Amino acid sequence: MGLLLKWGFAVKRFSIVIAVCLVAPAVGAIGQVKDLDLKDYLAGVTERGRDLYAYDQAAWHGTDAFFELKPDAKGLTHYICTKSETGWRVVFPKWNEAHDHMFVVYEAKESDSPGKFVALKFTKPIEAKPDLVAKEKALELATADFGTPKRPYNSAILPASGGNLYVYFYPGQTKEGVWPLGADVRYTVSADGTHIVEKRQLHKGILDTQFKPGAGQVSGYHTHVLTDVPEDTDVLYVLNRKPSLPEYVGTGDRTFVINPDGTIERTKKAVK
Repeated sequence: MGLLLKWGFAVKRFSIVIAVCLVAPAVGAIGQVKDLDLKDYLAGVTERGRDLYAYDQAAWHGTDAFFELKPDAKGLTHYICTKSETGWRVVFPKWNEAHDHMFVVYEAKESDSPGKFVALKFTKPIEAKPDLVAKEKALELATADFGTPKRPYNSAILPASGGNLYVYFYPGQTKEGVWPLGADVRYTVSADGTHIVEKRQLHKGILDTQFKPGAGQVSGYHTHVLTDVPEDTDVLYVLNRKPSLPEYVGTGDRTFVINPDGTIERTKKAVK
């Protein structure tokens, strides 16, 4: 893919599909969603998952274009993706020595062809606007809490309700034919990026499962122990893998299916 936390890791995207069973240590669920609220809740998960997928794709292609410049990454912070009417823009900012002003040194913009990005280096770095500074602060704050993982991780930042920000950390793919799922976190950070409002562990355990060509898989399946509903990164997982297959999610006495388009339904189908 491209850059990850503090430029520490690099991953590559592969077109693959796997069937998984995610098992995690038994812990108490962090949230219960009543049946009455389920339809609206699942619609929100789908929307966030699709937005996360779009961000992930922009980060992948934008950072690839950035690396083609053979850039000087010294002092650069995180990549940050934003979407406008003309498409996605991936920026690569840098703090000044006093750490009180931030400047955009490189950017990669989506071209007329979706998924294609063109990167450039600014001859004179552009001072970052307040909303970009807030996103960088939010990423730095969440990164400090999340710590340094022992494997490559991706980051994403999306708008949350009340003007707050969602910061996601989820494992990146490191091997061809192997797709990771689990051990991911979503932070809700204040609009100015200065304090964490909530930390939501989406999955506790992680599995890297290899797809075996010709095995005839028609769907995937994994279980949840932290929550009783699918999570945003479950939708991301389904949208990322190719060819597209539905994913069943078992959550206690409920079973859901995430369709290849990211929509989620509760199902009575028993999956073993």
